[in-house]
Amino acid sequence: MKVDSESTLIHNGQVIDGTGAAPIPDGVVLIESGTIRYVGPMSGSPPVADDTPRIDALGGTIMPGLVEAHFHPTYFNVAALEDLDIKYPVEYVTLLASCNARLALECGYTSARSGGSLFNIDVWLKKAIENDLVVGPRLAASGREICGAGGLMDWNPDFRKIGMEGLILLVNGPDEARAAVRKLVKDGVEWVKTYPTGDAASPDVNDHHTLCMTFDEMHAVVQTAHNHEMKVTGHCRATEGIKNALLAGYDTIEHGTFMDDETLELLLERDVPVVPALYFEQMSVERGPEFGMPQKVIDGHQETLEGGAESARRILAAGGRLGMGGDYGFAWNPHGDYAKELAFFVDYVGLKPLDVIRCATKTGAEILGRIDEIGTLSAGKLADVLVVEGDVAKDISLLQDRKRLIAVMQGGIVKSTRGVSQLVAPGVAN
Repeated sequence: MKVDSESTLIHNGQVIDGTGAAPIPDGVVLIESGTIRYVGPMSGSPPVADDTPRIDALGGTIMPGLVEAHFHPTYFNVAALEDLDIKYPVEYVTLLASCNARLALECGYTSARSGGSLFNIDVWLKKAIENDLVVGPRLAASGREICGAGGLMDWNPDFRKIGMEGLILLVNGPDEARAAVRKLVKDGVEWVKTYPTGDAASPDVNDHHTLCMTFDEMHAVVQTAHNHEMKVTGHCRATEGIKNALLAGYDTIEHGTFMDDETLELLLERDVPVVPALYFEQMSVERGPEFGMPQKVIDGHQETLEGGAESARRILAAGGRLGMGGDYGFAWNPHGDYAKELAFFVDYVGLKPLDVIRCATKTGAEILGRIDEIGTLSAGKLADVLVVEGDVAKDISLLQDRKRLIAVMQGGIVKSTRGVSQLVAPGVAN
């Protein structure tokens, strides 16, 4: 991905650096050759030439670009699970994924980790973004997901004779789990996504208290993935599934919904981040009826919402780490609403805005393994910067309004302004 070869001064705003520290009033960020040279009060800024380009924050907020840590680029706001693997051909899904990537960037998300992708699209989407062919977040790819046969994601009955190959790799036993990871190795993914537990969406077969993979399968996945320097995560709602994932050596936990004291202690001991993705649950409860969601499913999502919120509060209060990523891509939880999750964690879960911003920036970068490059505003890091009209520390919901995003920068290049991408030709940015 190209970086700006010139200097830029962002001024006239408070600086939120992403560490959780209090905002710096009358702050500036000085960028040189795509990296941050100085962050701090205007009074301490190095002198710059009179003709240095400037971005006026209009008295608002200068902060790190956001990180969507559970991004499904190939989910296209579907209303039924079956639509994910049989509704559209791979060619069209690829185009949809590029549109979702552009939208995420326009919403202020300069980086993202795929939480699973149809076929191998996210790997190639990442290449296209890095080569400036399309705009989108700096992306970590996951490719197809791994699930135990008969588990949550294995919903096509055998009589259909169509399998699930486009979406997931089904496994029976540790040997097949190893073989599935080896397929992903050849695909070029960085993260292996698994399904150790079920979900409220499948109450009659694989609900949110059901295990969908054995410990031996999970351990085989981790051994093989780590051997190839890939990381492992998993959809973990049931307490036993979370515990199995931690004991097996998972690198992050998705959801971490029902966390007892023993499991929390293990989580803290291993310092594993959790991405709760709870706004999806709230939207399932609120909007489920308009999409014909059965009451049994809605009730399950309500239980998941309450249990997940309590677990998230306990994790952060105990010194654990949370990433922000909302499982977007369903009809009731569409792409483009990413920042609504941040306000949800303030208003419903009860976290402080600066803590949520830290989760959505610094912790997100840690999950991506790129904290030395992105995630906070500090000298020497890539200039992935978000400039917002208004005081985000007081009203985090401002991040939901793309018209308030004065500039979205990657490597010092303005990629979007007021919610409109600035890419004018392949490989060329304004």
